Amino acid sequence: MNKRLFLKTTAALAAAAAFGSAHAETAIKFQLDWRFEGPAALFLHPAAKGYFKDAGLDVTIDSGNGSGGTVTRVASGTYDMGFADMAALMEFHANNPDAPNKPVAVMMVYNNTPAAVLALKKSGITKPADLNGKKLGAPVFDAGRKAFPIFQKANNVSNVAWTSMDPPLRETMLVRGDIDAITGFGFTSLLNLEARGVKVEDVVMMPYADNGVKLYGNAIIASPKLIKENPAAVKAFLTAFAKGAKEVMVSPATGIESVKARDGIINVGLETRRLQLAIDAVVASPDARKEGFGQIVPGRLALMASQVSDAYNTKARVDPKVVWDGSMLPSAAVLNVLPAAKK
Repeated sequence: MNKRLFLKTTAALAAAAAFGSAHAETAIKFQLDWRFEGPAALFLHPAAKGYFKDAGLDVTIDSGNGSGGTVTRVASGTYDMGFADMAALMEFHANNPDAPNKPVAVMMVYNNTPAAVLALKKSGITKPADLNGKKLGAPVFDAGRKAFPIFQKANNVSNVAWTSMDPPLRETMLVRGDIDAITGFGFTSLLNLEARGVKVEDVVMMPYADNGVKLYGNAIIASPKLIKENPAAVKAFLTAFAKGAKEVMVSPATGIESVKARDGIINVGLETRRLQLAIDAVVASPDARKEGFGQIVPGRLALMASQVSDAYNTKARVDPKVVWDGSMLPSAAVLNVLPAAKK
């Protein structure tokens, strides 16, 4: 009888402990910047592997429709954290100085902006100077288009005319010859052009990062409310993310399995290439290796704040000190995630 009572008590305690631990998990709603494509593996993989759960977090990850929307939704409280372009975050801060819940960047993931100008070789455009007097196209909210004045200034480009369109039409209009060049994320537009029958070798790509524009790209952002109330949860998220991101960079194909689990109709081969392009161009870039994954250099961030203030014509000047908080970053050992440099 005593033995049975002991087993019942033990089972009850175990159930209570399980119940308590389940309720101790911190719920975090996270929004990506875009659809479930290759680069989303950096987030979906650690979620699928249970790394967030192991860290005491109950994380839900939703797709997005642009960095501006992600910043706004974190600011509104709809989401606790997100993944968004640093320039979009700066723009929100400077255009909404009185907003009560302005999100803050807590980890840099794309050390360089993925923005690029792309043209077809048959156009005769081979370098930035060839864009003078040409017709460029991009959606109005495109990060590359909004930051184009910085690219223009760095490369003495003048007198360009813009055509606006919805995102799905951008590469189609370039292929048709309606426009001479486009701006977009290099790893997205290049593969979109290929999907429209253009050979990669027939595309001229001018990444902003290789042409005098050292803007930071996408960062993990968090609401000030979460940072104030539970900074440990933010650090736990970043630690689990870093663990998963390291594995994805070692084996992009494994990471894509987690993306396919969320969107069964993706083209696995295409998205694996997109992920690898993103890793090589902006995550494990030379600048990221020099500065350290996840981190920023204050002087570079300050320059970007000034450039964004001018290019985006913001209501107030961007204050670099209020858009970034690196105090919750995990240790250097945890942030040591970049693969060996390719020879």
